[in-house]
Amino acid sequence: MTSETLWYANRATGAVTLVLFTAVVLLGIAVKLRTRLPGLPRFGTITLHRTLSLSATAFLLLHITAAIVDTYVDITLTDAIVPFLSDYQPFWLGLGTVALDLMLAVLITSLLRDRLGHGTWRTVHRLAYASWPIALAHGIGIGTDTGTDWMTWLTITCVTTVVAAFAIRVTQAARESRRTPTTLLHTGARS
Repeated sequence: MTSETLWYANRATGAVTLVLFTAVVLLGIAVKLRTRLPGLPRFGTITLHRTLSLSATAFLLLHITAAIVDTYVDITLTDAIVPFLSDYQPFWLGLGTVALDLMLAVLITSLLRDRLGHGTWRTVHRLAYASWPIALAHGIGIGTDTGTDWMTWLTITCVTTVVAAFAIRVTQAARESRRTPTTLLHTGARS
């Protein structure tokens, strides 16, 4: 494979990974809000979230592999796992590494969810909220397509949708926290 092909593969998998992880975050928020997607039962939203998470992780691994295999820039496996060690753009690449490490923690604990318990899994799973903007910053800082019209609009769309969904999630959590135990009993809601 030529260096040019690897460069295009790296760019493409980076953009696709952004879109997929944006969808994963949106679906995660939908699951938490108990939202049903049109045509799907609630468990379908959960299944779609899990399946898309694995697909996004696969694209992320392709993105990392293309960056390591491409010899135009020297990025090693260690650079991809240990943050801020790379000779090539250590800060921006390091942000990508931090996002990867956080996502690996989320993935591993999700695969071991039954053994870890719900509380531990949930605590670690919240790292996904941190990994998404860190990965976004990595893409903006190091991406060779940053500033192009298509990438600018893709980024704006991803940010806008995640911020809107997160605002809805925070608003719902604030409403739920204001409910009194008596209100919960009368509405049939569980604590």
